[in-house]
Order: sequence, then structure tokens, then C-alpha cells
Amino acid sequence: MSGRQPLPPQQPPKPARPNFRQQQGKRKRPTDDDDGNNPNSIPNANGAPLFNARATTSGGKRRLPKAKKQKTDGPKKEPGQPTPPLTEAEKKEKKKQQRKSRKEKNAVDESDLDYALGLNRAIGRMDPEAAAAYLARQTKRYGSDLSEVELADLSIDAAAFQDTSAAYDKDRTLDNLSDFLETVVAGGRQTMQASSKTNGSPHTIVVTGAGMRAADLVRAVRPFQTKTNMVSKLFAKHIKLAEAVSNLQSHRTGIAVGTPARLIDLLDNSALSVAQLQRIVVDVSHIDQKKRGVLDMQDTALPVAKWLARPEFKARYGRARKGEGEASKPLSIVFY
Repeated sequence: MSGRQPLPPQQPPKPARPNFRQQQGKRKRPTDDDDGNNPNSIPNANGAPLFNARATTSGGKRRLPKAKKQKTDGPKKEPGQPTPPLTEAEKKEKKKQQRKSRKEKNAVDESDLDYALGLNRAIGRMDPEAAAAYLARQTKRYGSDLSEVELADLSIDAAAFQDTSAAYDKDRTLDNLSDFLETVVAGGRQTMQASSKTNGSPHTIVVTGAGMRAADLVRAVRPFQTKTNMVSKLFAKHIKLAEAVSNLQSHRTGIAVGTPARLIDLLDNSALSVAQLQRIVVDVSHIDQKKRGVLDMQDTALPVAKWLARPEFKARYGRARKGEGEASKPLSIVFY
């Protein structure tokens, strides 16, 4: 007798599960030819379907399938076929349409532009809200590559702008700049001729976009210069940075005229002090032969916006009007 154990009996194979999907077949989409058994069909008095709820709208009208749009212009493109490159003529026409669209979007009222005087009269009618909106629009226009956070950092509240729309009704030209400042600044000529005992600490800074224009503005505010109040030239046209630093450190400055890049450099180097600064005058009304002002060109609009949005300035804008105390002198922006 061997020690092997008998094998257990084999289990019968399990029956295969029926494929209910194959047994039921493909579902039939209900149509208008149903015999009334379609749950989406509403029968009439004779039992025949009155209409198909799937094929009707709420108004009882039959909803027909929308016809596909057929492209009629140009050759038919096969699926997977790459788009043919534009010809030189098509590229020129596309650029022309883009330039035309930009001009229409940023069009200015021609009636406000005085070509003889090089002046945009619309600036003189802007109240603080309009001035803040104009600055924000131009910053967003030329700062299209900036993020939302960066654009928010460059935004300035309307309370920062001084309203001069009703205070001065003359043309805002170079010849009238000194008269304008005497009119809109409290204390007039006496205030403009004053200066701080600290060297290089002006009470007024005039900002423009180019060195040649800055030189003209220096001559326009020269009537306010005295022995104790120097008009400083803070721009790069024929004036080196070291020379500008030396002049600020050795002279009492009441008024400074400069371009944004040079002003930022001097402020970062601590050569320019803004502790006594009370107003920033922006040369906005002036336009060139192409109808462009300082905020109408990418090379100047963003630098001006960055200068005006300096943190040390934004903390002081409109402080007196908001009633936050006068721990430091309030600061305002003046559009000229």
C-alpha cells in the first residue's frame, strides 16, 4: 500500500457571465416615427404621438439641426495639413491693420491739439480723477508685459493729484510755467523762491521725458532762482552723474528739473533728498510733431510712472487731505 493520497475530484467550470450589452443590442434613439410608446412622445386623443418632446422647443416649433458653416474663401484645408505661411504682401497688410486698430483704440481728440504751440489742451481740463485714470491707462498701455501685481504697484490714487483745472485757464506753455506755479502754489512767488537749509533737498521737482526739454524747463523756472535757491539740472544731457551729485551736495536747492532715470539714480544714491519735497510737476501738456506727450511714448511713460510710484512718495500722497496728520510734509502731483 503506497502513501499517496487520492486526488480531490475536479470542480465543474463556472458558467460564463452573460453579456447583457450584447443581448440588449444598441439603444435606439427616439424619433418622430415612434408608435406612441416613446416616453418622450405625447399621444393625442387617438393614441398617436402628437409631437416629439426632444424635437421641439418651448414654443412648440420644430427645432431643426443647425447647418454647418461652409468656408467659401480660400482653398479647402485638409485635416492635418499645416497652415501655409503668409506672403510678404499679406504680412504687410496684417501689420497695417494692427497699426490702424491701435490708432483707433488710442485716438485723441484732434480739436484739443494745438500744433503751433505744441500743446494738448485736454490736460488742463483734467480733475484729479481724470488725471489718475489717464496715468493708469497709459501705464497699462505701455506696460503690457508687466504682471497684474506690477501694474498695481504703479497705480496712484486720485487723492495724490492737485486739482488745477479751475485755478489756471491760460495755455500751459513754457512761457507760462512760472506764472502757473505762482498761481497754483500756496504762497506764490515767495514759496517758490524759498529753499531748505539742507543742501540738495528741493521743495519742487519738475519731471519731463528728454534732456533737451528739461533744459528748456530750467530756463522757464529761472525767475525763481536766488542766491539761496538754486535751480538744479538733474538730467543726462551734457551733465554727468558725478557733476549732478556734486551740485546737489554743495548748493541749497529749491527747484530741480530732471528726467526720471537720472532722478531715480540720484535718489538711490542718497544725493537727492525728498524729505522737504512738496510737489512733483509733470510736463504732460507738451506734445512733439508726432502728437506725443511724455505719457504717450513707451520710452518715457513707464519711467515717469515708476518715478511717481516710488514707495517714499506713495506714503505721503494726499496725507493732508486724508487727515492722517503731518508727521512729514504732504506731497502732491501737478499736471502741467
